Amino acid sequence: MTARTADIEDQPAAWASVRGGIGDRIFSGAALAAGLTILGALAGVFVFLLAKGATGFSKPAEVYGPHAESFLGYVFPLLVGTFTVSIIALVIAVPLAFGIALVISHYAPRWLATPVAFVIDLLAAVPSVVYGLWGAFYLAKKLVPMHEWLHDTFGSWPVLGALFGEPNAAGKSWLTVGIVLAIMILPIITAITREVFSRTPRLHEEAALALGATRWEMIRMTVFPYSRSGMVSAVMLGLGRALGETMAVAMVLSVGFGLSWNIIATSSPTSIAANIALKYKERSADLLNVLVATGLVLFLLTFLVNFAARWIIGRSERRMAR
Repeated sequence: MTARTADIEDQPAAWASVRGGIGDRIFSGAALAAGLTILGALAGVFVFLLAKGATGFSKPAEVYGPHAESFLGYVFPLLVGTFTVSIIALVIAVPLAFGIALVISHYAPRWLATPVAFVIDLLAAVPSVVYGLWGAFYLAKKLVPMHEWLHDTFGSWPVLGALFGEPNAAGKSWLTVGIVLAIMILPIITAITREVFSRTPRLHEEAALALGATRWEMIRMTVFPYSRSGMVSAVMLGLGRALGETMAVAMVLSVGFGLSWNIIATSSPTSIAANIALKYKERSADLLNVLVATGLVLFLLTFLVNFAARWIIGRSERRMAR
């Protein structure tokens, strides 16, 4: 290689952008402004909730209603209801979503995978009120025999008896809400995991198959490790949708008072978001402060869930980098 050739190769390509150019500075400034705007919006929401809801933590007992004497007694059943329906939704939706995503990305032929993926994406855009109407007026009645079977089969068991006590005659229970939420978050988790699975390096998959691995062994050795962080992100996005869902929970659940661990009960505490929607119309000034305080609790809960998800993803990425 001559000195002339080496000098030419060391020079940057004509199409390469110059580092620090005006385009880079504009893009960097726009990205920084967008990030600061999001942080500012979150900080503004937190300040508003804290300012409006601070007094809601210490209202007189009569403000919280006849079934609670303090804010903790008021919000704790709502937290239990929020977590219960969200966990039920995740238990049902996550395995189905991962299975559907695998079928679309690695098993089904393209002529079948493409329309199925298209339908999954369309389901994610259906409004929650549609799912709520379907769950309240159709699904709840169809689930009554299942509720009765669960009660007759497990109602006398030491631990499961607390979960499957006397069922709701109309089928409106935590279990029904959890199934509706599972159907709602299924398209979101499926769409994200499908994209993550499809981005697994092709050479990794072919190398595993060349070594004699079956298709399932190849998926376990290459697809799942590569997609772990994306799978966690998809699950956490689905959990965030379930935690903040309002209309479907309010329309399907037969709202009760007091704490109950029975997921097929005649009446159960609702979620925080649905309780705010149900009580907002009949609010007084004191009750409004209490509702805003419960909204602050839900805001912090969602923030902690997302923070935990980010920590898990970061830890997984660090392990993959080793």
